[in-house]
Amino acid sequence: MTKPVFPLRQAADILTALRQQQEVALVDVRDEALYATGHPLFAVNIPLSKLELEWLDRIPQRATAITLYDNGEGLAQTAAERIAALGYHNVALLADDLPGWQAAGGELFIDVNSPSKAFGELVEHHNQTPSLSADEVHSLLNGDHDVVVLDARRFDEYQTMSIPHATSVPGGELVLRVRDLAPSPETTVIVNCAGRTRSIIGTQSLVNAGIRNPVFALRNGTIGWTLAGHPLDKGQDRRYGATSEIAQRQAAAKARELADRAGVERITLDTLHRLRQEPRTTYLFDVRDAQEYAAGHVPGSRHVPGGQLVQETDHYASVRGACIVLIDDDGVRANMAASWLAQLGWQVAVLEGLQVSDFSVTGNWQAQVPPVAQPEFVSPQQLASWLAEGQTQVLDFTTRVNHLNSHIPGAAWLLRSTLQQQGNALLPEARRYVLTCGSSLLAGYAVEQIAELSGKPVYVLEGGNAAWRAAGLPTEQGEQRLLSPAIDRYRRPYEGTDIEPTVMQAYLDWEYGLVAQLDRDGTHGFRVLKPVSQAVTV
Repeated sequence: MTKPVFPLRQAADILTALRQQQEVALVDVRDEALYATGHPLFAVNIPLSKLELEWLDRIPQRATAITLYDNGEGLAQTAAERIAALGYHNVALLADDLPGWQAAGGELFIDVNSPSKAFGELVEHHNQTPSLSADEVHSLLNGDHDVVVLDARRFDEYQTMSIPHATSVPGGELVLRVRDLAPSPETTVIVNCAGRTRSIIGTQSLVNAGIRNPVFALRNGTIGWTLAGHPLDKGQDRRYGATSEIAQRQAAAKARELADRAGVERITLDTLHRLRQEPRTTYLFDVRDAQEYAAGHVPGSRHVPGGQLVQETDHYASVRGACIVLIDDDGVRANMAASWLAQLGWQVAVLEGLQVSDFSVTGNWQAQVPPVAQPEFVSPQQLASWLAEGQTQVLDFTTRVNHLNSHIPGAAWLLRSTLQQQGNALLPEARRYVLTCGSSLLAGYAVEQIAELSGKPVYVLEGGNAAWRAAGLPTEQGEQRLLSPAIDRYRRPYEGTDIEPTVMQAYLDWEYGLVAQLDRDGTHGFRVLKPVSQAVTV
């Protein structure tokens, strides 16, 4: 079958569009660990391996100008075919892939969430965000000092490892919660994350919002703490409590003032409805915590806590130049997140005039996914019987770490990207194949490809690995049959407690160099708001 031909888009044209703040969807379709080795600043990562699970929410408008690339792996063509089949009609391939980008003078940034991390360094550079070293914070905690430590990461990250005595207050909650957690203006407030960005943004949020307390970032976060030889706690569960009425009012007034200075717009539901009928991309994010969102939210809104939205903007708003609309019910969290997004160069608005009745939908957010051809399902019990007979091969498309922790005996782990590159040569011989993943949703999208490559019957495990375990059937651990390299996820240098010190230090060194790299790149459009008077464009 002849492959469809997609036009080529030149890197120079994309660079121009970025500088003119036009809508740009530049998508790296490699697996995350490869993406992290180098990509354009505003390139977003939607791997071919799980494209269907993320695409529709991250790039919702079918008319968006989309440019796909890889680094010679041959994945972009297949990704283009898949999204064209979903109705996207302005799809192009990046001419000469990454080498073409560099030849046009574009910078390559390593790691993930690079725009937000680079912005954090710019904020510290221009505002001289106050910080203390690990040794200085350690002395405060072990002396006779009035001090609180607020961990600005997600709660699950906090539980992995935390500074002793720290309380989990994800970054988007800091301004709303700090007055109750440190009611005395004499209390010193320390904000930490695992590395630098959320410590800087969290601390500067409190400074910008006019908190009276002395406030400092823990310089270099838990990485710096570890490199200084101080022990970390694990499995802690200290979290913020309810907010007092007076604290909420004070925080709301400061947050609104700050958002206004940053140029944040204010719109009503009627305006939102009009925006969403236009061809331009508009994202609608509810930045409260998960429990509040589940209890009631505005139809069509996606839950993204405010701190994580600022930290991982590229993962949620994957069309640079789009409009972002934020929702809360307290006048604090949406305004604070919006103030940062505006400084990050986004057109951003806060949805106002909402009534309790507008939060009419309950439950967790559900991703949009394209329909899948109805596969033939097999129950866990039937699969167990087939495995006992032999000649049945289970192919597991879950994440590598989940597969290593627990998988169906004899299952082979693989990525769809590797399958695309190696084809039938990758597949173990079998009379039939049964595909699975955590829920079997992703596995369903691989059925047609496996059937075409193998010429054998292909089934999907009903309910996936979760159903197999729920049935009480045996599992195994380890690296028995890994058909793909370990590239599905980039191991962050600030994750966990078993990272080599040299790796952690190299990560910090990279972050310190981001301001200079932003200057060389020239596409960012960031501006840093001063705590008082004017904003500075940089």
